[in-house]
Amino acid sequence: MALNIDSRCLLLALPVLLLANPAFAATPSDDADTIRVTGHPDPEGLLPDQTAAKAVSAISAEFIGKQAPTFNAFQLVGLLPGANVASSDPYGLSVSSSLTLRGLGQDEIGVLLEGAPQNDIGYYYAYPSQFADAENIRQVTLSQGAADIDSPTVGGAGGLLSLTLDDPRARAGALLDLSLGSYNERRAFARVDTGTIAHTNLKAFVSVSDNRADNWRGAGYDTRFHIDAKLLNEWGNGNRASIAVSFNQADTSTYPSPTLADWQANGRGFNYDKHYTDGDTNYWRLYRSPFRNLYFSAPVHLVLGDRLTLDTTTYVQFGYGNSPYGTQLATTGNYQGTQALGPIALPGAEDGVATVLGNYTGRQFRAGDVAKLTLKTGVHTVTAGLWLDYGTDHDIQSYTSINPDGTPTDIWGYADKAIHTADGQLLAYEDERTTTVTKGFFLADSIALTPRLTLEAGFKGVSVLHNGQNYLPGPQAGVHFASFAALPRASLRYKIDDRSQLFANVTTNFRAPDEYTLYTTYDSGMPSGQGNPALKNEYSVSEELGYRVIGANVSASLTAFHYHFRNRQLATVIDADGALINSTINAGSQTSYGLDGEVDYRPAKGVSLYVSGEVLHARIDDDLPAGGDDLPTAGKHAVSSPALQAGFGGTYDDGRLFGSFALKYVGRQYSTFTNDESVPGYATLDLSVGVHLAGLIDQKRTDLRVNLINATNPHVLSGVEAISTNALNTIGRNGTLIAGLAPAYYIGAGRAVVVTLSRAF
Repeated sequence: MALNIDSRCLLLALPVLLLANPAFAATPSDDADTIRVTGHPDPEGLLPDQTAAKAVSAISAEFIGKQAPTFNAFQLVGLLPGANVASSDPYGLSVSSSLTLRGLGQDEIGVLLEGAPQNDIGYYYAYPSQFADAENIRQVTLSQGAADIDSPTVGGAGGLLSLTLDDPRARAGALLDLSLGSYNERRAFARVDTGTIAHTNLKAFVSVSDNRADNWRGAGYDTRFHIDAKLLNEWGNGNRASIAVSFNQADTSTYPSPTLADWQANGRGFNYDKHYTDGDTNYWRLYRSPFRNLYFSAPVHLVLGDRLTLDTTTYVQFGYGNSPYGTQLATTGNYQGTQALGPIALPGAEDGVATVLGNYTGRQFRAGDVAKLTLKTGVHTVTAGLWLDYGTDHDIQSYTSINPDGTPTDIWGYADKAIHTADGQLLAYEDERTTTVTKGFFLADSIALTPRLTLEAGFKGVSVLHNGQNYLPGPQAGVHFASFAALPRASLRYKIDDRSQLFANVTTNFRAPDEYTLYTTYDSGMPSGQGNPALKNEYSVSEELGYRVIGANVSASLTAFHYHFRNRQLATVIDADGALINSTINAGSQTSYGLDGEVDYRPAKGVSLYVSGEVLHARIDDDLPAGGDDLPTAGKHAVSSPALQAGFGGTYDDGRLFGSFALKYVGRQYSTFTNDESVPGYATLDLSVGVHLAGLIDQKRTDLRVNLINATNPHVLSGVEAISTNALNTIGRNGTLIAGLAPAYYIGAGRAVVVTLSRAF
């Protein structure tokens, strides 16, 4: 039986006041920015007070604690403006999910946990099922438009998702959460707080969780074992230092992504095969993805004087995993890069062909530090800092034999257990190792021009270096990419009164080409993918104009935004000496603009109603090269960019009964650059109801909660898993017939019910 640990410690006692700790750009004194409101304070942190001169949304532990305990960070922010979450799993365990902000994808969104980057150093993607357990998260902050100037990210044009862990508690205690749900969901979470240790200022917590659930559609199951820990020391006048550790080991299913034709023919029945037959490459056990990750983060804040502070975050990460698939190999006719191989002995081969597990393994190491000094002098607050990041990524596509019943002999894809050639070489389709070094510096000055008006101007410079080695025989041995991005920014904030403010900003962001765009790949000795080291950084300039009010019973925010991108990077098909192969190209420019808004209404104590929305106009500015011609895409809608999104949520807590609801509508999303295929709009609804049992049994905090996920059980496609230039055959600008390629989609998750009992000790 899976031991499952659902950490509800966050519900114990992190008041919303923690969330109302605004980060104003700069002021001559802290009192000048204090916002004092009487009335009904936000009980759930659906719209915590913000003062930054940019669009910022957030949710707190109080709101998180009413959601399903299995939800990952993407699912938790689904109600916030601009957040388009495509999830194929109701419990948030599978990696088959995505998040876009204002139409910008996961590789454009920076993700931080305790100040440390969580994005994959190869693809820049982040995988929310690997993050900290929800019960240990104090706050999730979503900056839709721009990352902070000191954020250690290289792809923040789409914004920044930042997770802050709960602090260890001053008093010793423990928490146990047990959950049971649909599809044999079983989860347990346990957390222990040491309290203040002896006569020191040290305090710590450690939590363990274990989760297991069957696939809600098709055969298979998901498992997740997770550990979070944090050690904190606070002393003097605001000094603090902490070390956070997060370990995750998961073995999750990859849900197959249908084309539109597959969906129309099979609906939710589009799955991997439940039973194995000889030669079956679609068997579900061939598509399980084991991953193991270990993260360390050590943020430190030191008060060096009345006007000078030092902030530094050192981080180290290790990761290894496999994204396998079923395929077949022949005993003859194989190649290693461009080198033809002799006959290979394949276990289980019949008539010279064997069904095998195709591995795509990645082994990553990453370490870095971001440090800044902040000096307050007169009306100025000057910030200066440095960022250094070093990472290695070794990716191998190899093959592992399977047993007669279809089970892989090794699901992890370890090289020593994989298939080798007759002379002992590892048989590999790809074998490449990349070292990435990122260096950055930043300088900003926040000037209180008047008691109400603050101007901030800053500059950030970032260099990215990729050095790689292609270990397969062929003309490409090493790869190299170096770039520098100059990122100026400026903002204004005008404090109308103690409760309302106007803000405006201009920011620049970039995305360096990911390492995989540099390598040439081969199939049967011929190029199947063309590396492109001549790519330029994708660069964007964005502007925001916003109004924010923090009222006694109503808080609201409205932001108008505009983006212009140049050197958009696009994976597509090119004509290379008459052969059509995959490559990444410069796709020109794109323009986006729209409105984000959110309102939190608190009509009575313990009651909160929340509405959010986004209107988005995202257009492709240029025709896209494809197949030696240009596709007619200028003026078309950008992909995965719904023109309309709306959210409606609410919470209730009277001290005995509590509950919440979250309704989200996502409009039509195009899946091709020619707009010849799309996903219809859809809506989802999550509900929860619970009871605080403290006082009925004893005075210890005890909660019983029921979560209903996807209550209406919509049969929908929830998002685009793989975009395409054009789904239908299209005539290019120069008269060439450009063959269509069907996009692939996420199937929206089905209904699930989870019951959780939470007990504090």
